[in-house]
Amino acid sequence: MAAFNLIESPRKVAEAVYSKTILAGDGWMHDLLPGQVLRIVDLEGNQAADTLFYDADQPEDHYSAIATIAGQANVYLTAGSVLRAESGKPLVTIIADTCGRHDTIGGSCSAQSNTVRYAHEKLHMHNCRDTFMLQLSKREAGYTKRDLAPNVNFFMNVPVTAEGGLQFADGVSAPGYYVEMQSHGRTTVLISNCPQLNNPCNAYNPTPVQVLIWNE
Repeated sequence: MAAFNLIESPRKVAEAVYSKTILAGDGWMHDLLPGQVLRIVDLEGNQAADTLFYDADQPEDHYSAIATIAGQANVYLTAGSVLRAESGKPLVTIIADTCGRHDTIGGSCSAQSNTVRYAHEKLHMHNCRDTFMLQLSKREAGYTKRDLAPNVNFFMNVPVTAEGGLQFADGVSAPGYYVEMQSHGRTTVLISNCPQLNNPCNAYNPTPVQVLIWNE
């Protein structure tokens, strides 16, 4: 599979059954029905949408970066990528993508990682891990920190260097770019619209994203 696999969607915004704008730093959690299609739109360009997926009927079976990467033999996500759970079963498949490449190895920012990567003074800053936990705490299913896992960073550019390290580089997305995925079953989607101000993944300027859902 090519690292960049650009496929446009035939779906029309006016026909979506759900639409919501997620402000920078905010979270969103929603259950997709089997066959439903979710589109995440990078409204202003280069905004990282940190995302996790769960089997809605077995929440302990969450997204697995390892199973996903092994299944496709590629560290980047793009159109055609099947995003798999810990059990190996498919949760969603990316069916359209105008950005072309998304990260699933860089993880989400946290208070602790901000101090390690940048400076101890960054400890207080808003971060994706806290946003994830806030959204999970609103569910009756009893989610805990154990239900967090290495996530997808839609629209984020994290090249792997020749030495095997990670580089948090300038984004490859642009205003209006989107990624679209279809749910294989009842799938819970958890998004933290990243508030990160310390690296160039979003040009140091967090911006909103939009989510749209269609029945298929």
